[in-house]
Amino acid sequence: MVRNAYKQQPLSDEQQAELQETVEEKADATRTFFQSLFASDRFSSSAFVGYIPFIAFVGLLAIIYIANRHYAERTVREIDRLGREVKEMNWDYKSLSADLMKLTTQTEIAKRADSIGLKERTEPPKKIVVVKSKK
Repeated sequence: MVRNAYKQQPLSDEQQAELQETVEEKADATRTFFQSLFASDRFSSSAFVGYIPFIAFVGLLAIIYIANRHYAERTVREIDRLGREVKEMNWDYKSLSADLMKLTTQTEIAKRADSIGLKERTEPPKKIVVVKSKK
């Protein structure tokens, strides 16, 4: 396995001074950035009045974003509710279809007909032939 030889060697005074200077330069750059960001001339009342249209636009975008989010959540809930309703109706359809198939079997029809006094025919139907006479 290769060892990190750079970290084992101590830094020379020149390298330490060079690193210290770059760190100080970056810290100064960061300080000046934040000082310029929060400078008092940026937040004066005249500058603030110039930012009002942009602030209003950003606020409008935020309101539209929130409204869109609510609409999407409501739509998802509605889709979920309709999906559950479709499943329930499918179960009802299958149940009613099975009941209808059971009720329309010949034995079930014979039982219901017997309860109202009708009897099932035991002999086949007879064909009635009508002879027309020529005049």
